[in-house]
Amino acid sequence: MDKIAPTSRRVFSHQGRVIYEWDQTVEEVNVYIKVPSGARARELDVRITPKSLRVGIVNTPPYLEHDFEHGIKADDSVWTLDDGELHFSLAKTIRGKAWTAPFIAHATARETPENDADAKRMMLERFQMENPGFDFSDAAFNSSNTPDASTFMGGMG
Repeated sequence: MDKIAPTSRRVFSHQGRVIYEWDQTVEEVNVYIKVPSGARARELDVRITPKSLRVGIVNTPPYLEHDFEHGIKADDSVWTLDDGELHFSLAKTIRGKAWTAPFIAHATARETPENDADAKRMMLERFQMENPGFDFSDAAFNSSNTPDASTFMGGMG
């Protein structure tokens, strides 16, 4: 099955500093965090629960500790460290649900071009999943208010 991958990462910054980058697919939210130069996986304090994520260096206060905007399947979520970047692949509890941010503290209820683009891309991915062999990459929606793909994925779970 072909997935329509995100074309770019979205950035969350604070006071001009990038805190993390993220993207999403129908099934997962990916979060990317740069770690201090030379940090090794065994030096990281990482905790993924169905409702929150905690990231830090062992024996120091966490760098990031937030509740997710929506629930995840912690047992199906993983993290890796590669070339100084910590990558979290977080399995969505509700497949197809478009998130406005990984964490509720950074979420927005308003429509943004990025939120609309994610919703459209995930709807196209849903169509691709349901119709293998068809190419929906050039499909377009006439409405600026794209429906949430999760409302149409009852049989896809």
